[in-house]
Amino acid sequence: MRVITGTARGRNLLTLEGEEVRPTAQRIKEAIFSAIQFEVEGRRVLDLFAGSGQLGIEALSRGAHCATFVDQNKSSIDVIGQNLKSTQLDKNTIVKNLDAMSFLATTKDVFDIAFLDPPYNRDFIEKALQLLCKNMAKGGVIICETPFSEDLPQSVGDFSVFKEYKYGKVKITIYRENEASE
Repeated sequence: MRVITGTARGRNLLTLEGEEVRPTAQRIKEAIFSAIQFEVEGRRVLDLFAGSGQLGIEALSRGAHCATFVDQNKSSIDVIGQNLKSTQLDKNTIVKNLDAMSFLATTKDVFDIAFLDPPYNRDFIEKALQLLCKNMAKGGVIICETPFSEDLPQSVGDFSVFKEYKYGKVKITIYRENEASE
């Protein structure tokens, strides 16, 4: 796994090993960033259920202003720290060793782009979406990675499904703010 483009292009990223770990495949990461390629620079990013931090790191490499990484697994937090240091993207970052729902329930931070890639089949995403909406900036975008078979709500808060992409057993769902609320 490596950074696709930007200031850290080509840098390898560490990841955890094991059954519970499911890093975003390179082709899926490419598709995500193709969909938002002109929206990353200067933005505030949230990488929730961050794992290795690869989505937030990719955003930073592409010019995001800052990124917050949240994961409840201490080993993941250590890997994120190592990846940020090795890519030299550790400035303007916050790394939180917290449960995602606790973070969302208490943070006052506002984000332009949020990546949600929770453990599959654990019913985290719908609750996270409901909590996250209050922390999204006007014109923000929420990107969710789920199993192909998982149904997500068509709308949550002021956000609605803008587009869905299917890659084998994986589905990427992009939420954007409803036009009436802008």
